[in-house]
Amino acid sequence: MSHLLEDCEIGLEYALVARDSLDVLPIADKVLQQVAGAREPVPVAVRGELEWSNRVALHTIRLRNARPTGDLQVLARRLQDEIVAMDASLAGSATRLMPGGMHPWMNPAHETRVWPRGKAAVVYEAYDRIFDCRTHGWSSLQSVRLHLPFANDAEFAQLHAAVRVILPILPALAAASPYADGRATDWMDYRMEAYRHNADKVPDVNGEIVPEPAIGRDDYERRILQPMYRAIAPFDTDNVLQHEWLNGRGAIARFDRNALEIRVLDVQECPAVDVAIAALVIDFAADLCEGRFRRPTLDDQMGTRALARLFLACIHDGDRARIDDPDYLALLGLTQSRCTAGEAWWEIAERLDRTNSRYSSFWRAALEFNLSRGPLARRLLRAIGPRPDRAALHELYSALCDALQNGKPFDP
Repeated sequence: MSHLLEDCEIGLEYALVARDSLDVLPIADKVLQQVAGAREPVPVAVRGELEWSNRVALHTIRLRNARPTGDLQVLARRLQDEIVAMDASLAGSATRLMPGGMHPWMNPAHETRVWPRGKAAVVYEAYDRIFDCRTHGWSSLQSVRLHLPFANDAEFAQLHAAVRVILPILPALAAASPYADGRATDWMDYRMEAYRHNADKVPDVNGEIVPEPAIGRDDYERRILQPMYRAIAPFDTDNVLQHEWLNGRGAIARFDRNALEIRVLDVQECPAVDVAIAALVIDFAADLCEGRFRRPTLDDQMGTRALARLFLACIHDGDRARIDDPDYLALLGLTQSRCTAGEAWWEIAERLDRTNSRYSSFWRAALEFNLSRGPLARRLLRAIGPRPDRAALHELYSALCDALQNGKPFDP
């Protein structure tokens, strides 16, 4: 069993698009069957220590390490090598992978196809019936799923308290979805703006995205899971969705695997950047667990509503979001009374670097690139502006697809 932050699992989601037009292609079942060398469509294709799997939308596919690891440099290389191999495999069907948090012009009402096969189809049908998956908040999403391990109830309490503090400012680093419906949306992270409304019919499912404080599994089940199960029950009469993965918050407890799953990171231009951001999150979480949240209580945690307001500011403004709450900055270990989210990350990174945190040599260069040029969303906007035509969007996202294959940070 992995102990607190010892190893992790990282899942990266990509859109399958036509190589020429970059329109979405609902062919994940066929792609997974081909990669697995199977006679019938399969939900998972295992390739060595990595695996590809399906998502809700049939045009989306996920790559992850099948077993948790602490060697993130090796993991980043393996993920990139697998991206290159998948691109070669897709070439024959004139298909490629598109990174970024959302497809920039997909029309979900007309182009969504929900995964139709196996046990997952039963779950997805329930989601579709209750919430309607033919919306951006369900089908036009490409995220990073970061699973951080804990070994027991005490470690869960530490990790959950730390992640609640970190979660609001993660979009300042990872926002990568400024375009939707063929135009700029006025949000740096429109994926999360769409996502946070995808279960409005049953508000207890997503809560306020930032999870409520909890100091153990029993407390978590009482505060978060049981109210959610009760709220969904009138719509889920067959009890299909009465599981902890129904929880739509930006970080959810997976007690079935002793991990906390972070969901608010947009997928970046290449795995090296995604894994570097994950490594920084791990180092910062470890710092908070060792310090302020060594023995967390409910009284030493900020209220959910205040953290949710800050999260909303960061998905809107990214690195330029203003933080005017000195109590929150103190939780981050900062002494100033106000700053931008980007400035907060500079200070956090410098402190972690000085203390020789576990992964600082790995994430340092990627973070400096990100903070000096802005998150991917800002770089995309800088390239073609808020009112691009389809040709400009196509050229930009074609270059983004190239960056994924080349494994290089995107700087147009």
